[in-house]
Amino acid sequence: MIDPAADAAWAQAARERVQALDAQLAARFDRGEVASKLTAARAQGIDVLVREAWAQCIPDSVDAALFAVGGYGRSSLYPQSDVDLLVLTAQASRPDVAEAISRCIALLWDARIPVSHSVRSRDETIVAARDDITAVTALMDARLLAGAETAVAELADAIAPERSWSPAQYFEGKREELRARHARFNDTADNLEPNIKEGPGGLRDLQTLRWMAMRVLGASGLDALESLGQVGHGERGTLEGAAAVLQRLRYGLHLVAGKREERMRFDNQRALAARMNRVEQADNAMVETMMQEFYRNAARVQRIGDRLLQRFEEQLEGEAVAEAIDDEFELQRGYLVARDPAWPAGDPARIFDLFATWEREPDVRGLHSRTARALAEALPSVPAYTDAAPALRERFMQLLAAPGAVATLERMARLGVLARWIPAFARVTGRMQFDLFHTYTVDQHTLALLRNFALFASGADTQRFARAHEVWPLLRKPELLLLAGLFHDIAKGRGGDHSVLGAVDAREFCIAHDLSDADTALVAWLVEQHLTMSVTAQKQDISDAEVVQKFAKLVGDRERLDHLYLLTCADIAATSPKLWNAWKDRLLGDLYVATRLALRRGSEDPVAIDARIAEAQANVGLLLDGMGHDDDGMRWLPERSFLHARAEQLAWMAAQLLGMTPGETRVAARHPAAGDMSLELLMHTPDRPGLFAAIVATLDRLGLDVLHARLLDAPQGHVLDTFVLMPRDPRSAIEPVEIERRLADVLSRPLDQVKPARHSRPSHLRHFRVAPQAGFSEEYGRTVLAIVCNDRPGLLADIAHLLLQHRYAVHDARIATFGERAEDVFRISRADGQPLDSAAQDDLRQALSAILQGDHA
Repeated sequence: MIDPAADAAWAQAARERVQALDAQLAARFDRGEVASKLTAARAQGIDVLVREAWAQCIPDSVDAALFAVGGYGRSSLYPQSDVDLLVLTAQASRPDVAEAISRCIALLWDARIPVSHSVRSRDETIVAARDDITAVTALMDARLLAGAETAVAELADAIAPERSWSPAQYFEGKREELRARHARFNDTADNLEPNIKEGPGGLRDLQTLRWMAMRVLGASGLDALESLGQVGHGERGTLEGAAAVLQRLRYGLHLVAGKREERMRFDNQRALAARMNRVEQADNAMVETMMQEFYRNAARVQRIGDRLLQRFEEQLEGEAVAEAIDDEFELQRGYLVARDPAWPAGDPARIFDLFATWEREPDVRGLHSRTARALAEALPSVPAYTDAAPALRERFMQLLAAPGAVATLERMARLGVLARWIPAFARVTGRMQFDLFHTYTVDQHTLALLRNFALFASGADTQRFARAHEVWPLLRKPELLLLAGLFHDIAKGRGGDHSVLGAVDAREFCIAHDLSDADTALVAWLVEQHLTMSVTAQKQDISDAEVVQKFAKLVGDRERLDHLYLLTCADIAATSPKLWNAWKDRLLGDLYVATRLALRRGSEDPVAIDARIAEAQANVGLLLDGMGHDDDGMRWLPERSFLHARAEQLAWMAAQLLGMTPGETRVAARHPAAGDMSLELLMHTPDRPGLFAAIVATLDRLGLDVLHARLLDAPQGHVLDTFVLMPRDPRSAIEPVEIERRLADVLSRPLDQVKPARHSRPSHLRHFRVAPQAGFSEEYGRTVLAIVCNDRPGLLADIAHLLLQHRYAVHDARIATFGERAEDVFRISRADGQPLDSAAQDDLRQALSAILQGDHA
């Protein structure tokens, strides 16, 4: 007879026992106990409760067996993991049996034990295993909890390789599953918020290797793999160490998240670092150190995992026929193999020879697992370049000068050789920066930058990089740019200016490798100045001849300009997939061309403003003629616009203004190039107070971020406002015609009706604080307001509305966002066109305080 009161009492008591168990295990975690013992203890504690519930609900007369499967079957149960169960019975169709099983599962749920279960007969299990590799994998870890021991053999027979998923089929299926899973994470563990379980190099990779070993070799652990010669002793130790780190991080993540969470999100990273370090509040350095430990261990899992996949493949396919390359190396199934069993015999020159051979053989699939193991074991024989013989340094420079140098550097980094040769690179390997600007770790960002260089050299992707492929062939020694790229961020995390510190490292490296004084100076200068072109383009008015002239004076000559331009493009594009866009490509291209012309003319021969305007007007007239238009629209363009915009842009604007009359408003928007997400927007309208604030607030409501804005006085009391825009969410991008319609409607009504939208601060921004700053200077009779603060939706609209309230005119706005950090520059004046005096500046700074602090969000 079922007793609901007894069931409720048991469930309540079980809840309290689970809570006590978890509290005890959390305390053991905080004392530093290894996570594998904790997950095993938790599984054992849950075993007791599951068996009690089973005994309370399932009569002895029922022919059924209860199995723990999946991670629970492996006796590895994390604080927020599901408890996966299989009921193996042929009697599930009986109403009394089905009711008893349902009661048992309900009882466990009432005890707050998150059960996931299936009920199958032997035949149903055979079908499920045959049809689904995930199902057979979960059952491979089955562990009997209740029922007859004969059920173990029955289940093993149901999932036997003879029935489904032969070793070869299982290996191919799981390998493809692994590849697809890695692809979801862009084939890298070095994401800002990595998935500790499913991501590349995570715990799922370790489990996948174990499952493959079970199916292919019948080996269920690393000790068995070592005894079979599939892993070396060092590899086994590395995998065990990596597993311990990843398991502890996952256990701690479940504790601080308080829910099932496998992704190391920003909102948990600081809390996890604090718990791991036993402190109240973790600083950025603690977070970065913790994440570096994760990234390094994930990379180790990936490296050894690649070798094991290859060994499993060899086990299934048999001995390969060798194809000799030379006396030192051969190919087996396309993999590069050192022919000497004792290779490299402690000789680092032979290791460099390996990479040289690999570079010359484009069809190589990869490094053979045997040679990869030998290389890993020989890494201590690779000296730091400071301790190497001159001949070995020369050998490295030969690798750097080869056509496939970028691929070689990537291989050397992945296999640990580059970190041995350049110890400073070892310090930034796996080093993340706790911000939203840098998407990857320092070493992965550096390798992505180098891959962009290879892209420039190939001439591919001219749509993303319109000019880089033209500049690359001008380089005298491309390897010098590779060195600058390799060292540009190598001093991150040391404190101080990483550009200056990195330049010192680069200079020392170049001198040690016997580069000429001129080449050494170029590389060191590029590292020290690698941010200068980006800052100039994004924060200053590059249509201003004085800005360009100052930048040209700093650069000094065409060779430096070519190198710095390519380094800047590659660096920005490698920082984050979302950071590079067509607008920045054009912006840097415009600065490059303007600087090249300034260098050609020299500082003594600046082009007069009148001559520049006349030349631009003539070019625009020719373009309009080619478009079949007269030049009537040009009369509505302010003279200064011919100093700020490219001829093609001006021709487009003039075409939009054909037939315009005084008092009329024209709005036009376009994508400047096919496939370009950015938008160019122009508005020609009668000037009146509140215009800029109304436009910005409307764009914000449309989900458009302003990258740049310029406001110029135009004929007949009009203003010409031009904007560069980017959709906040590319998935919901708005069409140009809709932007035109909405803005035209807003401008047709009283502007004081347009108010900034209210936004909640996105949760991921709450974990990053930027000290707000508001600075003032004067330039060309205007006040320059430079602000630094946390970025957030609606920030620009709030600032524009405040400037309107103070009756200040906005003449130019340059909007730069670096992850969570906004750095915006405005050129403003009083309503009478005069700059702000010191009292007005102080008043505005005080008024801005609440907005910059985020109190309006």
